[in-house]
Amino acid sequence: MTNDMPETPAPRPAATRRILIAVGAVLIGAAIGFAGVYGFGGLKRGAGGDAACAGAVELARKIGPLAHGEVAALTMATSPLRLPDLAFEDTEGKPRKLSDWRGKTVLVNLWATWCVPCRKEMPALDSLQTKLGGKDFEVVAINIDTRDPEKPKNFLKEANLTRLAYFSDAKAKVFQDLKGIGKALGMPTSILVDGQGCEIANLAGPAEWASDDAIKLIKAAVKPVAAGF
Repeated sequence: MTNDMPETPAPRPAATRRILIAVGAVLIGAAIGFAGVYGFGGLKRGAGGDAACAGAVELARKIGPLAHGEVAALTMATSPLRLPDLAFEDTEGKPRKLSDWRGKTVLVNLWATWCVPCRKEMPALDSLQTKLGGKDFEVVAINIDTRDPEKPKNFLKEANLTRLAYFSDAKAKVFQDLKGIGKALGMPTSILVDGQGCEIANLAGPAEWASDDAIKLIKAAVKPVAAGF
């Protein structure tokens, strides 16, 4: 019995080498093009995070044991991450950015009046600002109501929450910016940020920020040496 199918001739060694060389050239060209757009430093940052934020990760490791009780849900940073320079407005409508707080530890909080857990959490944040707010620390609570701008202001006034400064983003872009880096999965969202704009810890959901557990952890984040870390 014979095989009537025609045999496929084996590729010649020279032709095979030419194909491999061509494929290699395409891959090298793509890598060079990527580096030209993003820079080789960008490749390095993508793989290992922002090297300037390594201190925040080390701090997170040291104060991690304090994330218990009322703040047990905190997720401590395990890789260096500098947050986007979030843009929003103050109570007078003037533009502000997260970088305005460089040199100060900040608890960034996103909230909205339509978010029931957010409303319940706001008194604790106001109390936290009362207890620890100053030259070294501040609660930056950013409202993301997208409709009536007076509603969140009236809520704060009626609840007598006077220590929190009012910040807002009527387009909710701050939420999208944080969602884009995996740091905003729902509401409320809180991120503890060091003076370089680097993540120390984040929390999806509410917390008793005025509790002894929270106060002790944040004090350690603000002044780790004085707190024994």
